[in-house]
Amino acid sequence: MARPSLLAAAMSTALLIAPALSLAADVPAPQHDVMAIVNGQDISRPTLVEACVERHGESVLESLVNKRLIEHHCRKRGLTVTDAEIEAEVDRMAARFKLGREQWLELLQNERNVSANEYKRDILWPTLALRKLAADDLQATPEEISKAYEARFGASIRTRLIVVSDAAKAEQLRREVVARPDDFTRLAMQHSEDVNSASIGGLIQPIRRHTGDPAIERAAFAMQPGQISPVVSVGAQHAILKCEGRVPPRDVPLADVQDELAERIKEEKLRGVANNLFATLQGSATIKNVYNDPQLRQMMPGVVATVNGDQVTMKELGSECLMRHGEQVLEIEISQMLLRQQLKRSGAEVTQKELNAEMAHAARLAGVVDAAGKPDLQKWAEVATEEQGVSYEMYLRDSVWPSAALKALTKNRVEVTQEDLAKGFDANYGERVRCRAIVMGSMRQAQEVWDKARQNPSMDYFGDLAAEYSIEPTSGSLRGEVPPIRKNGGQPQLEEVAFRLSEGELSGITQVADKYVILKCEGRTEPIEVRQDEVREILASDIYEKKLRLAMAEEFDRIRAGSRIDNYLAGTSHAPPATKQAAKPRVDGAVRQTSGSR
Repeated sequence: MARPSLLAAAMSTALLIAPALSLAADVPAPQHDVMAIVNGQDISRPTLVEACVERHGESVLESLVNKRLIEHHCRKRGLTVTDAEIEAEVDRMAARFKLGREQWLELLQNERNVSANEYKRDILWPTLALRKLAADDLQATPEEISKAYEARFGASIRTRLIVVSDAAKAEQLRREVVARPDDFTRLAMQHSEDVNSASIGGLIQPIRRHTGDPAIERAAFAMQPGQISPVVSVGAQHAILKCEGRVPPRDVPLADVQDELAERIKEEKLRGVANNLFATLQGSATIKNVYNDPQLRQMMPGVVATVNGDQVTMKELGSECLMRHGEQVLEIEISQMLLRQQLKRSGAEVTQKELNAEMAHAARLAGVVDAAGKPDLQKWAEVATEEQGVSYEMYLRDSVWPSAALKALTKNRVEVTQEDLAKGFDANYGERVRCRAIVMGSMRQAQEVWDKARQNPSMDYFGDLAAEYSIEPTSGSLRGEVPPIRKNGGQPQLEEVAFRLSEGELSGITQVADKYVILKCEGRTEPIEVRQDEVREILASDIYEKKLRLAMAEEFDRIRAGSRIDNYLAGTSHAPPATKQAAKPRVDGAVRQTSGSR
C-alpha cells in the first residue's frame, strides 16, 4: 500500500538534481506529420512540438543545459558512468524495496509512467554521475549513522497533540487538561488548529528522535504515560502533548542495517550537494539562455542556449520535449479539440466574460477576495500561476478554458433537490459515529483478526490489533483511530454498519472494494445545533458545486466515448459504437504508428 511513497523517495534525488537529465542521444523523431486524428481532424507533429515546448520548454532546456554541464565536467575529471553501473543500480533499487528487477521496472511504468529506458537515462545516470562528482561530500559519519538508526529503530512515543496559535489560550488549555487528562481528546477536537489530528482527538504518528522539531521531541521523551507536557512553542504555534504510551525500540542489530542506513544518508546528502554543485558548475561555465532573450533569438535563429560555446538547438529542445512530454501533452490537445468540436455542435461558446466568471469562482472557493469580500482576480491569477508553475496564458488555456467549456455544456442540467439538501444537512451537521477501524487485504486474515477482537472486547486490545494488522498506514499507526463516520459521506457500506453499532460493539466484516474492514464503536458525537433553514444557502451552494463538477466529468466522458480518436504517438485507437459514430475513420497513407499498442 505504501509503494507510491517509496517510489517518490527512490526518484526524488534525480528529480531534485535537475528536471530529468538525459544521457543518450535524441530519440529519432516520428517519421510522419500526423500525431492524432480526432473525429477526422488532425493534430500535426509541428503543432504538438510547439505545444510541448510552450508547456515544458523552460524546464527541459534547464535539464539539457545541466546535462551538458555534467558531461563536460565528467570528461574534464575523467569520470564515466558505465552501462554495467546503471544496471547494477537498477538491481540495487529493486532489492531495496524487496522487489524483483522486472517488478520494480513495471512499478515505475505503472505508477510514474517512466519506462525502463527513461529511468536509466533520465534518473539513474545523472544520480550516479553526481555521486561520482560529489563523492568527497557524501560520506556518512558514525554519528549520522547512529542518529539514523535511532530514528528508524529506536523507541518512540505515542502522543496526542493540541496546537493553537494563541499562547495564552495554550496555557489555559494546558491547565484544563492537567486538571482533567481524560478531556484531552475532547479539547483537541474542539480547539486544536491542526485539522488532521483534531478530527481523531489529537492523535498523531508516534514521535521518534531526530525526525522532527527538537523541542517537540524533547518534550515527548520527557513524559511518562498519562503525563501532559508544558506548552511547547514552535514558530508561531504553541503545542501541548499528552503521552499515550511508549513504544520500545526494535531489536535490529546495527550491523545488519548499517550499509542501508549509510546509503540513505548519502542519498539525502546528494539532494543538498547537487544544488551547490550545479551552482559551482554554472559559475565556472559560460551559459547563454537564448530562449528567454528576444534579442539573442534574432541574432541566433534556431538556437535556444549555448554552454561554453556548445549550441543547444530548438530542434533538440523540441525533440526532447516531445520525447518526454509528448503523450501527456497530446492527451491535453485531444481533450481540448473534443471540447471545441462539441461547443461548435451545441452552438455554445466560451467568452472572456465566462473565463472571468470561472476565475472569480475559483478565487472565491480559495478565499482570495478583496476588502469588500469580492473575488480578487489579479491576486488569484498570481496565486494560481505560481502554484501551477505556468504562465497566465497557459493557466487560462489549460485550466480555466476547459472548465468553462464543460460548464457551458452542462450548467442547465444541474438541480439541487430537497432530498439533496436533507442529505447534505445530515452529512455536515448530524451526529457521527466514533469508531476504530482495522483494514485488511484478505477475508481469511480479517476472519482471524475478528475472532481475536471478539474474544477480548477491550478497546485497548482492538488498538493493538489495528497496530499489528491494519494495512492502511494511518489507522495502523494510530491504533485504529479514524475520523468519525458521518451519514452520506461517500462510504455507504461503512456508514450503514457504523450507524447500527452501539458503544463498545464490534461490527462484522465489511467488504469495501478489495479491502475488508472491522469497526469497533466508541460512541457518537452530538449533532450541531443549527436549523436547516439557517444553513440552506451554504448547503445549496456546496451541493450545486459538487453536482456540477460531477455532471462536467460525465459530459466529458460521454463526449470522448462518442468520438473517433486515433492516437498515433501512443499507438491507440478508440471508435464509438457504430450507431453513434461521430466521424468516419479517415485513411491517411502518410500515417504510421510510432509505438506498439498500450
